[in-house]
Amino acid sequence: MPRRPAALAFLALSFIGCGALTSHSDVAARAGSQELSSAKLAEMMAAAQMPPRKDLGLAVANLWVNYQLLAQAGAKSDTMATDQVADEAMWAQIAQTRLRKFQIEMQKGFVDPDPASFEKAYENGEGFLVAQHILIAADSSPAKVAAAKLSADNIRKQLTSANFGAMAKRHSADPGSKDNGGEYVFPAGQMVAEFEQGTRALKPGDISQPIKTQFGFHIIRRETYAEAKSKWDSTFVSSSKQRAESLYIAGMDKASKITVKDGAAKTVKAIAEDVDSYRDDKTVLATSKSFDLRASRVALWMAAFPAQMQIRRQLQQAPDSAMPDFLKNLMRNELMLKAADSAKVVVDSAELTQIRMAFRQSVQNAMGSLGLLPSQLADSAKSNAEKATLGAARVDAYMAKLLKNEAQFVDVSEPLSLALRRKYTAKVTVGGIDKAVTQVTEAKAKADSLANVDMPTSDVPMPGAGTPPASISKEQMDAMIKQAEEEAKKGAAAGSKKP
Repeated sequence: MPRRPAALAFLALSFIGCGALTSHSDVAARAGSQELSSAKLAEMMAAAQMPPRKDLGLAVANLWVNYQLLAQAGAKSDTMATDQVADEAMWAQIAQTRLRKFQIEMQKGFVDPDPASFEKAYENGEGFLVAQHILIAADSSPAKVAAAKLSADNIRKQLTSANFGAMAKRHSADPGSKDNGGEYVFPAGQMVAEFEQGTRALKPGDISQPIKTQFGFHIIRRETYAEAKSKWDSTFVSSSKQRAESLYIAGMDKASKITVKDGAAKTVKAIAEDVDSYRDDKTVLATSKSFDLRASRVALWMAAFPAQMQIRRQLQQAPDSAMPDFLKNLMRNELMLKAADSAKVVVDSAELTQIRMAFRQSVQNAMGSLGLLPSQLADSAKSNAEKATLGAARVDAYMAKLLKNEAQFVDVSEPLSLALRRKYTAKVTVGGIDKAVTQVTEAKAKADSLANVDMPTSDVPMPGAGTPPASISKEQMDAMIKQAEEEAKKGAAAGSKKP
């Protein structure tokens, strides 16, 4: 008879095992009166063909909690619409708005540099450098390096200030600058050392001999102040304000005497792994003259970072030595907010209305997509108890489809998750997650063992066996982790150093 593919054996064995364990007292998560047992969580992970990993178990459990709390709110006709709920949930957005306004007020006190000093500052290489260059590319082979050097020498003999831009468009191998005559405007440290040093060695208007870098040979022309003025002046003023702001923050740091506690790195990584377990944790991780930074506050900040920054994943992978800097940056945010308080910087009514509307819309979208709006539950149930039962059932049905990739993901934003967990009882139990992961691990081991016994060694497909169903891809798994960890925010970002 045809042999069952290993993936199917794993699923079937998982379901049998989980069904036998449903009466176990271990609980992975609670949301009000609803419980997610370790056995049920293991069944859900098996249904999604997830690897037996703790982070994935936490992701699924937190999704389940968010949706079940929404169901309970809908059963009580609670759409989280009060100003107080919205303001507490949107604390990070309000804080960001206040910090932005305070920064503007702070910059008003900075003195702009004197325009009469700009030309001298430009000649001295202050602020930003402005240069054109022609790159003759070369790899590490001696023959190609020699050929590139010969070509660069020949081009150099033909160059003048008048024809440099046209020659760059014709000869340069640098795609980032050749179309604009080889020009770059750059601060200290952005370019490779040989390029920056070669530029600084030139007087405005001069052209260098070929300079070798890892990319090949560069011929550099430093622009005159007259040529660079329109670009350099505004950039220099902006960088002067940034320097003044950096000095302000450095002074604030020094006066505040920020100190990071021993052992804080371990706690920061634990928070990054499971934010919800630390939302009420009062452990002090850093101190200053005016306040202490506690684990609960770090958890709030960590959850509020945009998903595209992937802060939590980066923190889990970073060395312990990086944790003090992370905590000091959070302390600076707190110190700036206190400075904004002193300066009486507030969010105006129009800004606050917009922030509250965004929160309320997120509630409506999430509830409506899951069929958990009070009006949607009232269509099929009368009493609050009946509505709660109906809501819980709809969540379970949706989760079953979601984990099989048969339903579109419903976004529960971090502010909404925070509001739900403040207003209703919820808890994710790490021990219960571990139990579920163990069950999935054991089920997978048994399935693999069974597959090895049943399946003969052969390169020929068994008749009727077909193609084993594909497990969830790494990309899908990363997306699920990202959605759960950051409560389904979206985005992407990247950056790199120029040659």
